[in-house]
Formats: sequence, C-alpha cells, structure tokens
Amino acid sequence: MKKLNIANQKHLTLDNRVTIETGLSEGRPLTAIASELHKDPSTIAKEIKKHLIKQHHNSFNDHPNKCANRKTCNKTYLCGAHARCLGKLCKKCGLCNTRCSDFVPVSFHCEKLDKAPYVCNGCPKRIGCRKDKAFYKAVQADKEYRAVLVESRTGINISEEDLSALDSIVSPLVLNGQSPYVILNNHPEIPLSEKTIYNYIDNGALTVNNLDLPKKVKYKIRQVHDAEIDDAGIFENRTYKDYVSFMAHYPDTSVVEMDTVIGCEGSRKVLLTFHFTCCNLMMAYLLTSKESKYVEAVFDKIEKKVSSFIFAQSFSLILTDRGGEFKHPDKLECGEENIIRTSIYYCDPMCSWQKPHCEKNHEYIRKICPKGTSFDNLTQKDVTLMMSHINSSPRESFGGYTPLALAQMMLPKELLDCFGLKAIAPDEVTLTPELLKGKI
Repeated sequence: MKKLNIANQKHLTLDNRVTIETGLSEGRPLTAIASELHKDPSTIAKEIKKHLIKQHHNSFNDHPNKCANRKTCNKTYLCGAHARCLGKLCKKCGLCNTRCSDFVPVSFHCEKLDKAPYVCNGCPKRIGCRKDKAFYKAVQADKEYRAVLVESRTGINISEEDLSALDSIVSPLVLNGQSPYVILNNHPEIPLSEKTIYNYIDNGALTVNNLDLPKKVKYKIRQVHDAEIDDAGIFENRTYKDYVSFMAHYPDTSVVEMDTVIGCEGSRKVLLTFHFTCCNLMMAYLLTSKESKYVEAVFDKIEKKVSSFIFAQSFSLILTDRGGEFKHPDKLECGEENIIRTSIYYCDPMCSWQKPHCEKNHEYIRKICPKGTSFDNLTQKDVTLMMSHINSSPRESFGGYTPLALAQMMLPKELLDCFGLKAIAPDEVTLTPELLKGKI
C-alpha cells in the first residue's frame, strides 16, 4: 500500500511554485519535481495545466497563404477560366484560401504540449520555434490561485431552488418577530447555521432585511479600522508562527523589521522604517501618505538602485505588522520583472513585541519628532539627516559601536550608498527636536 505523504494535503505555496518553474526550466521530469515537493505527480501536472500561460506563435514573416497543402498544391484557375493570372499556380495568390474546397488551415499547435510537461519552459528549441507556445510562471500562477481562493469564499453557496424554499420558511417567521435562532431551533430540516441566515439577510438574498431584525438594528456593526488588513487570505504561510518555524530551520537568515511611524492627527505624510537586526541600523523613507502603493514604490526604488541580487541579499526576510499599507505582499515580494526579491511575514494582531528591535528603535525617532509632530513639512533629505544622527549614536548592546559602523562591515556598500547615510562626529550627534528646528 502506498504511504500517504502528510504534505499531500496542503496547498501549494509560492515557494513550491518557484520550485516547479525551476524544475521545468531545467528539463526535470514531473516525478522528480513531485518527489522534491513531497507531492503526487498528478498534483504537479494539474497545477501546470491549470495555470499555464499560452503564447501565440510569432506571426512576423508569415506566409500569406495559410493553407497547409500549399507546398504540394498544383491547382490552377480556381477563380475561373478567365482569370487574370493566366494559368499560374493558385497557391501564389491569397484568394485560393477562400475559394479552394481542399483548403486546410496551417496548424501551429505543438504536439509536445499534449503530454508532460505540457509547457515549453525547458524546451531547447523554444527560442526559434514558430509554433504556439505555453509557459508556466510561478508568480502568475500564485496570483491566479489566490484570486480564486478569495472568490471561492464570497457569494452565496446555495442553489436558486433551495434559496427560494429557505425564503418561504424564514421570511414569514422573521416578520412575525422570530429570531433566526428560534427559526432554526423549530426547523431542524434547515441545514444552515444561525450566522449563515444572518449573512443571507444582510446580503439581501431573502425577502426580509436587517430592518426586520429589531435586535440587530440596535447594535452597531464593528468598523474595521483603515489601518487593518481585511483580507485574511494573504496571511497564509506568512504568519508569525510560519516565521518562527522558518527561522528554526534557517537561523542565520538576515531579518529586517518593517513598520511605519505616523505624525499628528491631520498629518498625511508618514515614515516607512526598515530595521536591520544584524547591526541595529534603521533607515526611514518619507511617504506621501499611508497607502500601499507608496510602500511598493520605495521597494521598487531601492531595487532599481542596488540591483535585484543585492536587494534579495539585504532584504531576504521582512517581518512587519498587519497594517493596511502592507496589504499587497505579492507586490512587495516580487519586483517589476517578477523576480522574487524578499519574503514577507506578519506579526500576530496586537503583538508589537514580536518585532521588538524596530519598536525600540522608534524611540530615537520620537526623541527628535515627539508624538503630536507633523511630518508634512519634512523632506526626504531631512529624514535622511535624522537617520544619520540616530545611526551615529553608540549602542551599549553592541559594545559601544554605532549601527552605521557595524552596517559598513555587514551590509553591502551599494545599499548604504543608496540610503545616503553619513557618519556624524560623536560630539555633534543631536537627538532632540533642535535637529529639525523650523521643520517640525
């Protein structure tokens, strides 16, 4: 009897899909890829066929005659005995495609795509091939998977007939003052929960509405704060528990803690901070507002300046909170060329202690920009100056070394040049609002 692998019951992750794409590009058989991922080969085959990207053949320099028999065809006078071509072969005229009864269109289908591996990733002839192609891309496949995952959890999972039958029972009783709990208690034949009935009423699927539920009208629905991420699906394989598990297997991984610092009420600009735990260096970027697109722009800007390799080397793993500005991990993890540049993990809700280094280092920012300070008058040059002073302050926990001095030994020079930080003389380090006098 075949032994069931525990991993067979889990969904594929982005890392799994990257392994599949790499294996296909190397020309490895599906059985070898499946063995590496501890999956059944049929699972890998279904994943590839479900998410393959079709690419139409290159039509540049295509022959104007689209008939598959044109090379052996000797027909003439398909246009009639008085044709102007004077007996020339009809295959040299484009009109024969529409007038010939034996016309067979040219097929650009590649028979190799009908069998494993179903894609052209590892085909040595794919560059000069003139046939239709198919490719498997890990990032695109993961995006399609997550889109389907979200869509599958929305809407009403019930047929029109069953919904009509349910409405005929529930709505009259609700109008008589009965609650969904009482209705379900008296009608055990309804295979739904009380919460589902409330959801159907709230979505307008039934004749009655929320106004017909007196008790529900009395209570206010808890509002989701703008700063919270409302799509729980993005946390799959990115929770703090997953982070701890990853670090247990790869303890030498460099960790960067990411967060934002907001100004006073009414202030639009915020600070995006990166804290490198290996050397206690913190860099901050001034964002126009606390929106995800500005965070993504900073990632793209840094990667463009230092290269994808150095970015991945410096930001191999990022730990952050569940703020709404970090709600698109796919865009943060992958650059413009769909190259994986980092891995994002999220702390548990209300657990800022899970990224203590970043939170602790924010105290230095608050010494210069106390709570209630507006960042709207600051520029990135001001923020970089502030971070230069902060990172030039010695740390007792690092034996009296400054974060900047340690960073020069532990981080790539290209990254530090990108940050633009400068060492400040010990007696000139200023950690008070005086540093940005007139700006805050």
